[in-house]
Amino acid sequence: MMVEPTERAGALRGLGRSVSDLVHSVRARILAWVILLMSLGMSGAAGVAYVLEDQRIDQRINASLQQEIREFAEFEESGIDPGTGESFASIERLLYVAMRRNVPDEHQTLAGFMPGKEPFHPLDGDLPLHFDPAFQDLVTRSDEPAYGQYESARGMVRFATMPVVQGAERGTFVVAYFAESEHAELIEVIRIYSIAAVGVLVVVGLVTWLSAGRLLRPIREVRRTAQQISETDLSLRMAETGKDDVAELARTFNAMLDRLETAFATQREFLDDAGHELRTPITIVRGHLELLDVSDPADAAETRALLLDELDRMSRLVEDLIVLAKAERPDFLQIDLVDIGRLTDDVVDKARALGNRRWRIEARTSAAVIADRHRLTQALVQLAENAVKFSGPDDEVLIGSSADGSWVRLWVRDFGPGVAPEHAERIFERFQRTEGSQRTGGSGLGLAIVRAIAEAHGGSAWVESRVGRGATFLLRIPYATVVPPAIGEPDVVFQRTGPA
Repeated sequence: MMVEPTERAGALRGLGRSVSDLVHSVRARILAWVILLMSLGMSGAAGVAYVLEDQRIDQRINASLQQEIREFAEFEESGIDPGTGESFASIERLLYVAMRRNVPDEHQTLAGFMPGKEPFHPLDGDLPLHFDPAFQDLVTRSDEPAYGQYESARGMVRFATMPVVQGAERGTFVVAYFAESEHAELIEVIRIYSIAAVGVLVVVGLVTWLSAGRLLRPIREVRRTAQQISETDLSLRMAETGKDDVAELARTFNAMLDRLETAFATQREFLDDAGHELRTPITIVRGHLELLDVSDPADAAETRALLLDELDRMSRLVEDLIVLAKAERPDFLQIDLVDIGRLTDDVVDKARALGNRRWRIEARTSAAVIADRHRLTQALVQLAENAVKFSGPDDEVLIGSSADGSWVRLWVRDFGPGVAPEHAERIFERFQRTEGSQRTGGSGLGLAIVRAIAEAHGGSAWVESRVGRGATFLLRIPYATVVPPAIGEPDVVFQRTGPA
């Protein structure tokens, strides 16, 4: 089906709008995915770090409490009163010296309690906690070493106690740790990390947006180019720079535009030529019908014969156009294994009916090729018919075939006037005729069909000629051999040995 240029341009502009929407959508999706993944990654890392550090703080607090209790127990057992040089004579003196010698860590305090006396504490201890009656009652309640926690004015306190008994005297050594203050530092670190992470996400988002725009620039170029293409101008191309995938996209798009421009130009030319070729017989038929004298039997019979001849010519032209149109379809060829030698013999037999010529096989190969037998026969018969038009009665026409390691060649050779070098390529185009061919009639599509058949097989067609010494029209298609099947395997396997 032929597509109007306006429809083509509209389709390309529609493609441009679709590409524009796609670019914005892709750019936004890239940004969203990068932000999402980075947010998840940074949040996950912060969460894992917080949990591990929180556990490490708890472990450090427990270790610190145990160490202080252990050190006090050792001090109680082997300590010497600096005032007397002997063991401590009282619990009061033991607790006093222990408080003066021990320096609490950060967020830690020490205390010594005895019934009816002021609490013992380090010089820089946390005095509000020492004089808290509820805390004092809690830590002096047990006669055994104990661990626990207490909700103070400064938050949760973790503590350990060590009762001391000497006769009727009783005291308690206490180590307290302000766990909430310790954890507050970790929370502050996480808060600072979160603020920094938000800043990083903003920077990464901006860089991602700009980078995505740069990477998607070729697609925007596709959009702009597609939007600017019209039915009269298909010459716009994208800039091709670099050797990466982006540059390859630009080259691929430009190659597509080259094919489209060539196809559109060929289609317009084909429509113009077909219209011109069909207009002439239609005009002849119309003119003779208008002048027909129905009362004159002789005139009617003569007009009828002329009109039938024109209609036959139109029918042949339409059939040729249909063949050329089918040549671009994938089902144009019906592939099978073809014996080229037998094909050569068959073409010579069929060519004898085309004219009184001395038909002879110039060369014959026994090669087998994977091809369409009927299309190859059609091409060779067309060349034989062409040779008849440019040769005289009893002239010699040679038909031959040969094969090498890569290609199979088929040809038809005549000894007519030949083809001028400047016409050698042009005569294979549609509706092209040389001066001699115009006198012989024809639609101007025969050689175009021959080339289409050769190219459909992955080959080519051309002419070798010298003016006044005849012409040789050749087809070349890729060669293939038959691989003999193994014993017990009936299937025949084809192996291509020439270029695809």
